[in-house]
Amino acid sequence: MDAETLQRTYLDLSTPHVADACMRLGIPVRCAPTQVRPLWPGTHVVGTVRPARHYGSVDVFLEAIDQAAPGDVLVVDNGGRTDEACVGDLITLEAQRAGLAGIIIWGLHRDTLQLLTIRLPVLSLGTLPVGPQRLDARDPGALTNAACGEHTVDSTDFALADDDGALFIPLEKALDVATVAAGIRDTERRQAAAMLLGTSFRTQSRLPDYIAARHANPNLTFRQHLRTFGGEIEE
Repeated sequence: MDAETLQRTYLDLSTPHVADACMRLGIPVRCAPTQVRPLWPGTHVVGTVRPARHYGSVDVFLEAIDQAAPGDVLVVDNGGRTDEACVGDLITLEAQRAGLAGIIIWGLHRDTLQLLTIRLPVLSLGTLPVGPQRLDARDPGALTNAACGEHTVDSTDFALADDDGALFIPLEKALDVATVAAGIRDTERRQAAAMLLGTSFRTQSRLPDYIAARHANPNLTFRQHLRTFGGEIEE
């Protein structure tokens, strides 16, 4: 799926919708660590992963940006370090000028005020004034894949990130996931609209019926009950 189609397809899908869709389809849910957060509320970014592993010098980021296509998301692996910032204003501006959709950092950023001005979506573990004070040996695969917490991602994946965090999904599953996620989104919106008009979710979910059915079948789950009539709340 090309960048424009990916952006259009996921424009109105949240990470919770997509995470639930992955679970329903049996696709492993790969999340960035919970501490990886956007710099400002209202962030929504989607794009093919452009990986880069940091070893103490920003040249690896420049090379990754040089190889990137417009709409890609730079995923920076700094091993989750909290003793140095690895991305600042110049790399962020370079990524923005090259048309990248955003940056996800398993590590820290700096130059927060400038990043807020540049306004390219950035997610990170937090901020620190000091940059790297090391220069380690660089692995030949530094531009091939990147870790983000317990998960390793590459250019066969795409990233979706918003205020709830970041997910990584195989590109080949992008359309299947989006189709299921859109169905979940629409059902939840209908349920929310009915609640605002006075119909509680207990009523919509036929809670008394579920309790009665569970007495007859203790193995019945609420999710299974909801499936019988197309309800949604969790996966």
